[in-house]
Amino acid sequence: MTYKACLFDLDGVLVDTAIYHFQAWKNLGTKFGYALTEEQNELLKGVSRVESLNRILTWANYSATEDQKSTWLIEKNENYLDLISNMNPSEILPGVLDFLNQIKQAGYKIALGSASKNAEIILSKTGLIEWFDLIIDGNKVTKSKPDPEVFLKGASGLGILPTECIVFEDAQAGVEAAKAGNMRAIGIGDVEMLRQADKVIPNFVGIQASELLQF
Repeated sequence: MTYKACLFDLDGVLVDTAIYHFQAWKNLGTKFGYALTEEQNELLKGVSRVESLNRILTWANYSATEDQKSTWLIEKNENYLDLISNMNPSEILPGVLDFLNQIKQAGYKIALGSASKNAEIILSKTGLIEWFDLIIDGNKVTKSKPDPEVFLKGASGLGILPTECIVFEDAQAGVEAAKAGNMRAIGIGDVEMLRQADKVIPNFVGIQASELLQF
């Protein structure tokens, strides 16, 4: 198989904003007396803001009105934006820039496939935006991972078949989305958590694209 494009999730793959999401959700939890755990926060990776709130409310066994949900979603995002306002290139995860340079030099198209509605802000603040041919984020999709919509739109936007795409994901839902879209999935992180991926690497440090992308 000849691959032509690499599609990346954002949080936990290129930069680590999970800590900021965790803090913002924890802060919101004080509204209804709930303390989100780190383990639960892992289950929110790759999930939309609305679905994340619904999951937290379910865990808290709290019935919120639609007005409360709307207000809290705005508050959470404003808190999150405040937390990420000082992000800079130092927060790019180790090995990422070298890997992006390798695949760019090799002629791969590069796209983002993220549930985050703040993806462009983060990419701009960290200086990563210049690497991307296409950005598909939470503002351009209606379905959360594991639905493959975000990645299928990425492939379509690049003018490339799904089978010609390789997806890089750190979340189980993201890996499932890639496989549902008939794409190759490379997991970033723990092998046990990402067992459905075609291959798993701990991070991009020392990774040679020529070896990783040959199947």
